[in-house]
Amino acid sequence: MSEEHKTSPYRRYSNDLEAGITDYNDEDDSDPFDILRTKSASVDRLKRWRQAALVLNASRRFRYTLDLKKEEEKKQGITKIRTHAQVIRAAYLFQAAAHKEPGKQVTAAPKLPITAVPSGDYGSKAEELASMTRDHDFSALQNYGGVNGLADTLKTSLDKGINGTEANILERKDVYGSNTYPRKKGRSFWSFLLDACRDTTLIILMVAAAASLILGIKTEGISEGWYDGGSIALAVIIVIFVTAFSDYKQSLQFQTLNEEKQNIHLEVTRGGRRVEISIFDIVVGDIIPLKIGDQVPADGVLVSGHSLAIDESSMTGESKIVQKDQKAPFLMSGCKVADGYGTMLVTSVGINTEWGLLMATISEDNGEETPLQVRLNGVATFIGIVGLTVAVAVLVVLLARYFTGHSKDDEGKQEFFPGKTKASDAVDGAIKIFTIAVTIVVVAVPEGLPLAVTLTLAYSMRKMMADKALVRRLSACETMGSATTICSDKTGTLTLNMMTVVDAYICGKKFDPSENQSVLPPKVASLLIEGIAQNTTGSVFLSKGGEVEVSGSPTEKAILQWGVNLGMAFDAVRSGASIIHAFPFNSEKKRGGVAVQLTDSDVHVHWKGAAEIVLACCTSYISVDEGLVPIEEDQRILFKKAIEDMAAGSLRCVALAYKKCDKANVPDNEELAHWQLPEDDLVLLAIVGLKDPCRPSVKVAVQLCIDAGVKVRMVTGDNLQTARAIALECGILQSDADATVPYIIEGKTFREYSEADRLMAAEKISVMGRSSPNDKLLLVQALRKNGHVVAVTGDGTNDAPALHEADIGLAMGIQGTEVAKESSDIIILDDNFASVVKVVRWGRSVYANIQKFIQFQLTVNVAALVINVVAAVSAGDVPLNAVQLLWVNLIMDTLGALALATEPPTDHLMKRSPVGRREPLITNIMWRNLLIQALYQVTVLLVLNFHGKSILNLEHKEKGHAEKLKNTLIFNAFVLLQLFNEFNARKPDEINVFKGVTKNRLFVGIVGLTLVLQVVIIMFLGKFTTTVRLSWKLWLVSIVIGFISWPLAAIGKLIPVPDKPLSEFFSRKSLRRRTSRGSAG
Repeated sequence: MSEEHKTSPYRRYSNDLEAGITDYNDEDDSDPFDILRTKSASVDRLKRWRQAALVLNASRRFRYTLDLKKEEEKKQGITKIRTHAQVIRAAYLFQAAAHKEPGKQVTAAPKLPITAVPSGDYGSKAEELASMTRDHDFSALQNYGGVNGLADTLKTSLDKGINGTEANILERKDVYGSNTYPRKKGRSFWSFLLDACRDTTLIILMVAAAASLILGIKTEGISEGWYDGGSIALAVIIVIFVTAFSDYKQSLQFQTLNEEKQNIHLEVTRGGRRVEISIFDIVVGDIIPLKIGDQVPADGVLVSGHSLAIDESSMTGESKIVQKDQKAPFLMSGCKVADGYGTMLVTSVGINTEWGLLMATISEDNGEETPLQVRLNGVATFIGIVGLTVAVAVLVVLLARYFTGHSKDDEGKQEFFPGKTKASDAVDGAIKIFTIAVTIVVVAVPEGLPLAVTLTLAYSMRKMMADKALVRRLSACETMGSATTICSDKTGTLTLNMMTVVDAYICGKKFDPSENQSVLPPKVASLLIEGIAQNTTGSVFLSKGGEVEVSGSPTEKAILQWGVNLGMAFDAVRSGASIIHAFPFNSEKKRGGVAVQLTDSDVHVHWKGAAEIVLACCTSYISVDEGLVPIEEDQRILFKKAIEDMAAGSLRCVALAYKKCDKANVPDNEELAHWQLPEDDLVLLAIVGLKDPCRPSVKVAVQLCIDAGVKVRMVTGDNLQTARAIALECGILQSDADATVPYIIEGKTFREYSEADRLMAAEKISVMGRSSPNDKLLLVQALRKNGHVVAVTGDGTNDAPALHEADIGLAMGIQGTEVAKESSDIIILDDNFASVVKVVRWGRSVYANIQKFIQFQLTVNVAALVINVVAAVSAGDVPLNAVQLLWVNLIMDTLGALALATEPPTDHLMKRSPVGRREPLITNIMWRNLLIQALYQVTVLLVLNFHGKSILNLEHKEKGHAEKLKNTLIFNAFVLLQLFNEFNARKPDEINVFKGVTKNRLFVGIVGLTLVLQVVIIMFLGKFTTTVRLSWKLWLVSIVIGFISWPLAAIGKLIPVPDKPLSEFFSRKSLRRRTSRGSAG
């Protein structure tokens, strides 16, 4: 095996100097909450931000972050399984080596005899088959009579597979089990309820409520004394239940998405035809074709294969590639095909495999933090510290005023008389003050702020599934909103991936591909049909009705269909010769070949690949009269011109060639595996042009990206002229003037640049043709070093390094290999570029929704804190009591997050520039809106607090009732202000805040529900909230106060704000101060 394949092709990115890969760290260690790429962050870095965060309820706050303890347990579990696999492998190698030593007798370990007792109607038990494959027990396989005997035992055909009837599949599942494993049940609602109860402040409030309840009953009796403590306890219970329910609903959404991630679809051969099924539907006895990039879906044995190499690192932990052949036929579930192709017979499924045991013992989804989530924890910590300071200040001031006799009750009487007031009354008063201070902490520490990210991500991920995008990593969802460039494949992403042969050059002349073989010389037709049928990983199935079903990759299907049109009898050609060696298609060499042993002992080597590359290896072609004609320079120019003309017409050009080998030059069995197929002096058979039309929606999608400030670059393995033609058609290149160097470039040219030149060239590249996966990787690295946030699409195994290196890796769901999908962050289920653009919209929507929620929540925080502090310090009392503040907290945290974090994306988002990853979360526009609303709310409510009685003409009313009426109005106005401001928060930079509001039913529903509950609280629950009923006039006053926030917000949005973020202005100012101090010193 060549040196490049000794390790897994998709593990080489970690430290590959030869490939130009260097590790560079774009993280700034100074701020624990500034992590740009959580998928590459170290454990120490993740620990740092957790330790720096101010948290009231750790189990809830860190629920959707990576559980570092569980991650360690998971690694230990994997290590145990891998150790077992390594022991088996070592024993197998030891036995194999011992057998090779001449004259040395080795006694094989005694094996259990194959039982004669059938399992169902089959001649072997699940345990025996599992043991054979798990222990790589070659002698047990021989006892069955090899692969053929095992197939007979399992009642399957190596060519046609099982018959595939529903009854047969159910019977096999009953006997051997299904290809599933026991999964840990999702968390119940009660566990989320328990988590919600662990909030430190809520626990303190419950203790305070209990104390207040006891003292109240003791002093006032049970009929009246239970209201103060009972109302707080009830409010806390409601908060806990609503929080738990919201969290539980989120977890169900994540659970559904995780199940979707594991549902791999693959082809199996049943009843002679290839059918696509779910990995969970595989049964023992299935025949499964394997190709490069596939995941081995179950344990089994190799039926046939060519250059088949398996990466067993997922099981053994070693990245060394293991060759599979008839001497080493055992395949382990969960491993990846690193090279070659073949077919396997399934012998064990589900829990009977090592992989099944591994997956059953570890939790598949172990959480993951996102950069935005980490940053919001930083914001929440800062706000929390401010809130905590304010709460302590309020507590000290109120206690001091109370115990010095400056506090007065609702009747205006002094509450505390030193030496005269009963101890129980004094304690009760102190508890009430303490409860208010703790409630301020509940409101001030925005515990729900980081969790709002999870909420909006869960909502977005569910909606993105409908838009054909499956999110594998949460962080990718939000990072996509910052993407500045998308490096896209051509075939299948920008095009339909529905290829047909529309042009052909055969015998040096142009032929109409729609015509049958009668127009071709018999010898040429025979060789063409032989090459098409033998040198393919696809297949042709002829149904009983005479209909032809062609399967394989789009390129393979197109050429096979052309072969069928030429009169190819696929099965007859395949059975008339045998493949003795193969060189699987390689994305580096852009070609693949097979050596075919014919019945007359001749050996033909057939090659197929990129037209200009195969043509370069050809020295002759067959003429119309079947003579061998050397390719002179003028003829070579004609062939090249034919290729260029096809490419200019946006056709993919493929050449077919062959070489006749002398049997004496073909190595024997031992050396055959290492034989390099001859690739010189080939005979050109045909050059064909395959048409793959652009997707109808792609031009609009590309233009949307350009308008959004996202540059689209095409990176393809196709001919540069083909790539140029498609790029012009798609709108990636705007005109012929753009379709020149340096905007279009060949991968080889880019590869040969120095690193400095690559960085300069990368900025200008729009199209890269004839690129290798390594060229794509170098382009991604250059763009990232230039400061771009890069999204990359990929479908092949060798795309894995680029997908991993990119900020967002987008794998194709239809054509993508399992290796590519595992290295990606998002899977595009329909392989459509338009779906990639939808992901960009959703990414921007996530960021925008979080900003809306921050603006809304901070407005409530600032207003509530300022009102309570000013009132406490000046009047010794607070207008908003504990129960009222808990209701405000519920509106702000849970209901507010649900309303604002689930806003669907709008076209307006795609008219902005990408969101900078170091851009402040609170923009200048948000500061403007926030300060205007907070200032208005604080002013109005403080005026009501200090002059409300005179404004409302309440002086003549009984003092206690007047005070309650004033405070009720303040509470009602405050809640309605938040409801009206919720509309303002929807559109931070637009005048019309009602645009599209009816499309978000959840928003309308939550606002309506909150309003109804507020009416119920004021009109019917006065005993619990210490409020009184308001007249319709005072309701009107409350509504008018809230309504004014709408025109005020509209006027405020006309005020211009500087482009430079406020945070940057202050940081530079403080830096100047430090610098001036340092120079003075």
